[in-house]
Amino acid sequence: MALGIPPQLASIEKEVQGIFKFLATGFQRIDKIKDAGRQSKHLEELSARMRGAKSRIKEFDVEIKVEEGKINPEFNKLLTEKKQFMITERNSYVAKRRTYTSLIGNRQESLDKDSHAGSAQDADVCVASSWLSPRLHALHFFLSCFSCQKQIL
Repeated sequence: MALGIPPQLASIEKEVQGIFKFLATGFQRIDKIKDAGRQSKHLEELSARMRGAKSRIKEFDVEIKVEEGKINPEFNKLLTEKKQFMITERNSYVAKRRTYTSLIGNRQESLDKDSHAGSAQDADVCVASSWLSPRLHALHFFLSCFSCQKQIL
């Protein structure tokens, strides 16, 4: 790009910047997805892109080392700073991914607890019903007998 950056480095830098744009829009879209399963799937796609960015940044670093003897020290320092900036930006997306992963996980746990609580409540109702039902039948029988005796007397 500028300052006579070697074509291979320029290509890698452009590719990494494209991945970062994709990640930025991807994290904006994840909030609009309501289903936790779809959010997890989308988050996995973003994670794959982050892994791609990491490998491209490593390639950028290798190319810097290859070009190190061919370029002046100031320009080499500039390229190293670009690499550090890319690493920092990637790490910020990793932090976002961790945040979203824990949020989605917490939401899933909450949903699981609610569904288990519902089935526990249903089980409690069934237990109470099975306990109460014979007693109600006995009480009904007793009352019906009592009413029969009352009519007899």
